[in-house]
Amino acid sequence: MPQNYLGEFYSFLRFPSVSTDDEYKANLVECADWLVNKLGSIGLATQLVPTRGHPIVWARNKHQPGRRTVLIYGHYDVQPPDPLELWDSPPFEPVLKDGYVFARGATDNKGQILSHILGIQETIEQNGDLPVNVHLVIEGEEEVGSVSLPGFLNENRDALKCDVAVVSDTGMIARQTPTLSYGLRGVTAMEIKVTGPKMDLHSGVFGGAVANPITALAQLLAILHDRDGRVAIAGFYDRVKPLEDWEREAWRKLPVDGDKLILEETGVPQLFGEAGYNSIERIWARPTAEINGIGGGYQGKGTKTVIASHAFAKLTFRLVPEQRADEILELAKAHLRKNLPKGVTMEITTGHSGPWYITDPHSQLGEAAQRALRKAFDREVALIREGGSIPIVSQFREILGIETLLMGLALPDCRAHSPNENFPLENFEGGIRLNKAVLQELA
Repeated sequence: MPQNYLGEFYSFLRFPSVSTDDEYKANLVECADWLVNKLGSIGLATQLVPTRGHPIVWARNKHQPGRRTVLIYGHYDVQPPDPLELWDSPPFEPVLKDGYVFARGATDNKGQILSHILGIQETIEQNGDLPVNVHLVIEGEEEVGSVSLPGFLNENRDALKCDVAVVSDTGMIARQTPTLSYGLRGVTAMEIKVTGPKMDLHSGVFGGAVANPITALAQLLAILHDRDGRVAIAGFYDRVKPLEDWEREAWRKLPVDGDKLILEETGVPQLFGEAGYNSIERIWARPTAEINGIGGGYQGKGTKTVIASHAFAKLTFRLVPEQRADEILELAKAHLRKNLPKGVTMEITTGHSGPWYITDPHSQLGEAAQRALRKAFDREVALIREGGSIPIVSQFREILGIETLLMGLALPDCRAHSPNENFPLENFEGGIRLNKAVLQELA
């Protein structure tokens, strides 16, 4: 790999482009400016598009009639680096160790999108042009829900007219295993607040006469699932589309032991989940109800004998084809209200939602993606779904009418969103080869 590529990667990683915290707003603008300069320097017409949040970087080559048009999407914003004490090296000072670059954003998504940029650069240097018309759209709000992107897509729908989107913001099933993700789970969120007395009470004076909101909340949360890990909300599974036979067969043949991998990565004593499915099937193709946060009462050192005035919990539901977020939220509300213990009231606030996504990996575009992956990595391609959500993929379909090819370069142990996030140089180089191959195949 040319030394200047590594230098550019380090420069890109040094920007603390944390989108969720306004303290970093100026750093996001600096990072976006760096991208504009880089893309302009390789011969693309590039503009910085301001939004109410963080700017979008939009670049394109000279479009010629009669060629396919490809949109390549990525993001330059990153997750907060906390907890800082768990990093082996400072999160915004990249370090190369054993062939891996360690820094916040190394995998998610700076390494992946930069490899596409460098692939485009090499093709232009070698051939004077690309084999297709290209739009590069790199946003600064992916980690906060891509708030401004739908507006950008709608406003520029005609100018962005294209045939397909290519996204490298997902994972490889295993090292040196090219992977095409053709499905993602959706997500929807809610918060529950259970209230009893109007203020915290002395638990000796009032205990036994007043319902405890924390106990009531614990009882509610305990009946979200049955003993076998199935979600106990009536109607929750009514729309769930069963797995296709070819999918179960293909996933069984993957060159990875999903259960072993998850046990090693998480350190849990044993795996648990909905009966009748293995771990990979549960993560990729089954819906879930998760408690993401809980609070109430005294949190300090020692004992404080109170009955708390209120308690809260944050929930998310991962959704699969053909579940609808609004419907699942209504079913969950009905379940919680029906089972609310006596002596307390409950307030439910709904949060963000993102739809599930599924596309056909055996379509003409899907086959082109598989050929490109084989060419770039010289291995057979793994066809997978993923448990996470990328709402923008559904928006590409709704707003631009295009399908998305998810060609991830992240490894299972990349630690995206965690301390010591890392990206292997072999995937950085593989991503450059993949960009050239996929543009060629799509042409």
